[in-house]
Amino acid sequence: MTAAERRGEERRDEKEEQKQNKEELVEALLFIAGKFLSAEEIAAFCEVGLGEARAILENLVAKYEQEGAIKVVSRDNFFKMDVKPEYAFLINKIASGEAEFSKAEQETLAVIAHKKPVAQAIVIRIRGNKAYDHIKKFRELGLLNSKRAGRTYILDLSENFYNYFSIGKQVKLKSEKDESVI
Repeated sequence: MTAAERRGEERRDEKEEQKQNKEELVEALLFIAGKFLSAEEIAAFCEVGLGEARAILENLVAKYEQEGAIKVVSRDNFFKMDVKPEYAFLINKIASGEAEFSKAEQETLAVIAHKKPVAQAIVIRIRGNKAYDHIKKFRELGLLNSKRAGRTYILDLSENFYNYFSIGKQVKLKSEKDESVI
């Protein structure tokens, strides 16, 4: 094999690996979304062209038709990952209807994540007095760091928060501009 042939083969292998990575990215997005997403949204989230996103989605629909308990549902250019109907009985048994965090707790945590670091007093002003209980729960779970600042606390996300929700610290949870916490 000549050097030019080896380089050509390496480029083909690299392109195939990139294609596989993009397909896995779309697959992960569909898995975590839990709702219908348009092809345009998928392309934007995964930073691929619309045509490429559609081709990947077609491949995933075909792939999941053939194997496993999961399917990719397609409706009017919207896509969603779901459990095949023959396994619905199992899902109904296990689904208790209770989320790990209540909607109110999720909203409180979202405010903290968006405004981090933020004074507890601001969170209470935005979310109401029930947020004290939410913040206490998040501290006990190790999701928040807090330090005393006068008559309030400054709340920030802990390393455990990023691990718990399987996100890296490099994910931007807030704009880069510096905002006042008090």
